[in-house]
Amino acid sequence: MHLPSQPGALAGIRVLDLSRILGGPYCGQILGDHGADVLKVEPPGGDDTRTWGPPFRDGVASYYHGLNRNKRIQHLDLTTAEDRERLLALVAEADVLIENFKTGTMERWGIGQAELSQRFPRLVWCRVTGFGSDGPLGALPGYDAAVQAMTGIMSINGEADGGPLRVGLPVVDMVTGMNAALGVLMALQERERSGRGQLVEAALYDSGLALLHPHAANWFMDGRAPKRTGNAHPNIYPYDALRTGTDPVFVAVGNDRQFGAFCRVIGLPDLSADADYATAGARSANRNALKAVLEAQMAALDGRALVEDLMAAGVPAAPVLDVESALRHPHTAHRGMVVEMEGGWRGLGSPIKLDRTPASYRHVPLTPGTAFAPRD
Repeated sequence: MHLPSQPGALAGIRVLDLSRILGGPYCGQILGDHGADVLKVEPPGGDDTRTWGPPFRDGVASYYHGLNRNKRIQHLDLTTAEDRERLLALVAEADVLIENFKTGTMERWGIGQAELSQRFPRLVWCRVTGFGSDGPLGALPGYDAAVQAMTGIMSINGEADGGPLRVGLPVVDMVTGMNAALGVLMALQERERSGRGQLVEAALYDSGLALLHPHAANWFMDGRAPKRTGNAHPNIYPYDALRTGTDPVFVAVGNDRQFGAFCRVIGLPDLSADADYATAGARSANRNALKAVLEAQMAALDGRALVEDLMAAGVPAAPVLDVESALRHPHTAHRGMVVEMEGGWRGLGSPIKLDRTPASYRHVPLTPGTAFAPRD
């Protein structure tokens, strides 16, 4: 377990996390990692993701474990008046409330945002939704994969000659959680000036659309429908996975200088002066021919050694690793991106690094709790 040498950046902030599944809990975990006191309230049966396995530990899925550290958990049945009163006592002590109930649910219980903002004017209310609360799709339920489909993400993901493909991780949910956390921090900062909380809304649909760079920017400029390009970047080249004599390597050439260095490393020093490839625009327009030339030359090279040579020459390049290899990489350990806590719990560390008030890992998932810690 990693304990802080001093309080985290959000020490003293109390967060009531009523959310479940991914976007809301991920937001709560981000805040908890950086020192907030997070109480997660779940229904008697627990968050749905407790069943999203295998694998399981003591009957609780890894999926849940990956999103709910640095929280203390209690169960309330908010369909009952008694437990709603218990919740209100917690809200009275909270700075932030996170929820992702179906629109109208908390209002039917008499504990909606409009009611509670009057009673607790300093409360920052963070709502995570699928499509927002109103509009043509407002109040409809949203899941990551369905939103990937609706926002165009699947249409630009996959091989050029294949069909639309879901990104292999819940990218929309996770970015929505990040946007929610960012919005909470903005609202807390503004509260320092006004003394008032406000509603923060993070919708999966909005977050999915916001991920469309540079495809949306391209479409706004030329009106052409973006196409799938496999591993290749739609605007620059070579920015692609390329075959070698051994393992494939990913090369990310972003400018003419890097392309010149790349050509020298692979033994084609004159290629960067060829008019068809001398500029970024020319390389992108002639990418198919360029790829053929590059892979023919690289067929005699060892992929791992080539990555080292390219990186030494200032050309961004990487081996194509699987998840296990990435998690076992020495740099992963150096960056503190694998965390071990009591009871053998392991998970991903926080990617947000602060030098004076770093993230800390204080509560394993499923730590019980019934009240916020006293304020200093």
